[in-house]
Amino acid sequence: MASIAPTSTTTLSDNKGNYTIPLIILTTLFFMWGFITCMNDILIPYLQGIFKLTPAQAGFIQSAFFGAYFFISLAYFLISVNLGDPLARIGYKNGIIMGLVTAAIGCALFYPAAESKLYGVFLLALFVLASGITILQMAANPYVALLGTAATSSSRLNLTQAFNSFGTTIAPIIGTKLIFESMGGKEHMTADAVKTPYLFLAGTLLAIAVLIAFSKLPKFTGETIEKGLGVLKFRHLNLGVIGIFLYVGGEVAIGSYLIKYFGELMGYNEIVGGPYVSFYWGGAMVGRFIGAVSLTDRPIGQKLSFMGLVTILAVSAVFYWRQDLTVAFITLGLIVGNCVAFLIGRSAPARTLVVFSLFVVALLLLTIFSDAQVAMWSVLAIGLFNSIMFPTIFTLAIKDLGKYTSQGSSLLIMAIVGGAVMTPVMGIIIGAVGYQHAFAFPIVAYLFIAYYGWKGYEVKQRAHG
Repeated sequence: MASIAPTSTTTLSDNKGNYTIPLIILTTLFFMWGFITCMNDILIPYLQGIFKLTPAQAGFIQSAFFGAYFFISLAYFLISVNLGDPLARIGYKNGIIMGLVTAAIGCALFYPAAESKLYGVFLLALFVLASGITILQMAANPYVALLGTAATSSSRLNLTQAFNSFGTTIAPIIGTKLIFESMGGKEHMTADAVKTPYLFLAGTLLAIAVLIAFSKLPKFTGETIEKGLGVLKFRHLNLGVIGIFLYVGGEVAIGSYLIKYFGELMGYNEIVGGPYVSFYWGGAMVGRFIGAVSLTDRPIGQKLSFMGLVTILAVSAVFYWRQDLTVAFITLGLIVGNCVAFLIGRSAPARTLVVFSLFVVALLLLTIFSDAQVAMWSVLAIGLFNSIMFPTIFTLAIKDLGKYTSQGSSLLIMAIVGGAVMTPVMGIIIGAVGYQHAFAFPIVAYLFIAYYGWKGYEVKQRAHG
């Protein structure tokens, strides 16, 4: 999923120097938490098979993961309201190390979870893992924004977010091989399949933590955030919190059930269907690269040239990966459709948000009322149009908050809990109406997002806060 925008007014104590090495190190973090987050899409059918779970029960995997976002962010918000910004006190570098160590502990807990063969222990491991990633989200994003001049902060964040999407793109491919194929197929699956992959992830996270601990990263000075609850007087922020909740909920709910949906729709098993999930998350990566230039005031010629370059690279990568000309042409058509949507948006973030939301609604209707390949590619194409939603809603929601910006950002991070709430709800709906018709559920979420881009983003506040 997308990463979080800067949440602090902190500044570099020394804004001189070359920050290339620190930026490379931090970009690795964005890749890692994107990879780990999307591994959940492999864990869901894996644990569903091991423990014979219903779709609703399997949805609690995302509840445990994204629930951590809510509880950790809530704790952060409550502390900041009463005491000031915790990260300003301990420093962003220490915050990143704390997040990495916590996430590594969560990954390591998969070993005793597999030994115990208890679903609840797996959920605990996911909660601890996600707690670490939440801390990383709150510490690493503003750190990246401050590694250089303010004028180029946006381009740095777009770059790291693209690598975050790269992690979510390749996770289904690698996860399928490590968890499903390594055990010789679904019929040979045991709880032990997750031991090696997650111990490797734990070791990698600890290695990065050590690297950062001994790296000479820039120091920061900062000011504590505004105390009290005055932030709640901003209507556009409150609606933005709802928008983030519904967006993350819709995106995660759709992605979580794709593998099982393709099994019902196309007869694909997990090994065949798993890699197709990469088109969903990979679409978000492609859309972000295109959006990085399309949502600027650059000349139209430059925008079209960049769109063409990204399209060629993406289609070439798909053809190299799949060795299938038909899949490559389908990918080409979907990306061209995404480019058209950007052009309709006319570089205006709010207008583009409306256009993309309506495209997603249309794609959901198409996957509900179509069959086979059309239904499959319709739902996969949603990733392209999800791409700019999180950063766009986030940016619109914190506009003109002034001294309340950090508190507003904490509330928006808290709203990521939508992934924990909407996924099991969709699982219940799947149990009642089947996978295909359950895709009507996220339509309401995207209609609200369209409203937010139309009217809800307008900056308003109550006369008495």
